[in-house]
Amino acid sequence: MAISTGDKLPDVNLIRLGADGPEEVSTASLTQGRKVILFAVPGAYTPTCHSAHVPSFIRTKEQFDEKGVDEIVCVSVNDPFVMKAWGEATGASEAGISMLSDASSALTKAIGMDFDAPPAGLVARSKRYAMYLEDGVVKVFQAEESPGTCEVSGGEAMLDAI
Repeated sequence: MAISTGDKLPDVNLIRLGADGPEEVSTASLTQGRKVILFAVPGAYTPTCHSAHVPSFIRTKEQFDEKGVDEIVCVSVNDPFVMKAWGEATGASEAGISMLSDASSALTKAIGMDFDAPPAGLVARSKRYAMYLEDGVVKVFQAEESPGTCEVSGGEAMLDAI
């Protein structure tokens, strides 16, 4: 069963590539006492993720800042090295968007947002969604029906929702 509005985000470790290599980041420390937008994509460099989803949050980053959002986090089941490279390639890192790896799918599975699409080479991936969290509690949750669309989970849709 997928996470929904009013639920507390489970505490799992994600990974970022820091100055000294991979480092764990707990979702509890990421969200405690903070307003966070967390959005997930099926895969780095995949067409919709690369050309629509990440750019929508780059475009709207300043507007989220004005609404008091402390951090925007992009999560994918890719490894932290890919997430760092993708953040640099898209301009997301420069825009201030945190690119975190859920390499083991711990968060993705814990919130019921995992899927497989073997014909496309996607196994143990995350469905496309975005959520607005306050102190770790889901205030807005918007998931796409299809992994190839970015309508309700994009930056503009989340701005309208909060």
